[in-house]
Amino acid sequence: MNENDLHAKFQKLPEAVREKVDTALADAKIALKLRVAEALADKEETAEHAVTTAGRVGAQSGEVSELTTILPLKPNGAQRLRKFFALVGGNLVGAGQVGTLHNMRFVFLDNDTKLLFATAFDGEWDPYIDDFATKIPEFMDYLFSNVEGWPGITSPDVKDFIVKYQIPAEAWYVAHPSLTVAEAHRLKRQDAALQNFLTELN
Repeated sequence: MNENDLHAKFQKLPEAVREKVDTALADAKIALKLRVAEALADKEETAEHAVTTAGRVGAQSGEVSELTTILPLKPNGAQRLRKFFALVGGNLVGAGQVGTLHNMRFVFLDNDTKLLFATAFDGEWDPYIDDFATKIPEFMDYLFSNVEGWPGITSPDVKDFIVKYQIPAEAWYVAHPSLTVAEAHRLKRQDAALQNFLTELN
């Protein structure tokens, strides 16, 4: 599709949407403007992926929320964590005990002086932190005891500590915002049962 075709397609979109896109993206190519305008014009999809607040801090889309922190590491903290991550092959499967956890990752920054901890989870912020404190406290304290000032996951000060270092996402996309971890497990079990049934028929 050439530039003229893209421009013609853009002009067919609602005027209010076109004006909004033109104002915000004056320096963007027409192809990008068209994609953004089409997304904004699709009210159903926009509503499904709406970004709201995860509670105390962070963004939420549908049932899924995000949490990103950059934390100061103690001297040799990165070295100790690397030994642990190497021991388990980078596999943090035990974290699955937190039934609302979609994913989490640990990344070392600034010559091993800082730790990026990022995660996605179901529901709101406060209950999620409570889940860590009740379901995997030893795991959390082992990992985060390498962070300067870590008060302990069961400490009444831990939530304020996390908020101090949390950086809320400015933009957030979830492919399936209505799909919780529990629902994903249920669908996986259903699919396995269906596949077994079909295998037995053959």
